[in-house]
Amino acid sequence: MANSKQVLFQKRRLRVRNKLRKTNSGRMRLSVHRSNKNISVQLIDDVNGVTVASASSMEKALGVVGKNNIEAATKIGAAIAERAKKAGVEEAYFDRGGFLFHGRIKALADAAREGGLKI
Repeated sequence: MANSKQVLFQKRRLRVRNKLRKTNSGRMRLSVHRSNKNISVQLIDDVNGVTVASASSMEKALGVVGKNNIEAATKIGAAIAERAKKAGVEEAYFDRGGFLFHGRIKALADAAREGGLKI
């Protein structure tokens, strides 16, 4: 099978990343990874190759350990927006990877926008 789920996921992921690279104007990249149990997000400076801030559902301080729902994604989105402000970042590109923009991914992005991060 040429078009397995993994192949289609990789195609989507590369398509999103290449589009971000072409339109990048020095902004940071807000990269999201979602698994069946957890969701994590990183604010990455591609110019210097460093992670500026991150948040994950595995952090006990956020109080969402073990929850893989929209409520947990909302808390993580708010946390990354707060940490981005502390790092002095006002706007970033939203890199959803190969994940579709709905459900937990959408909830995380909306919460980050409400927290003051321009995506």
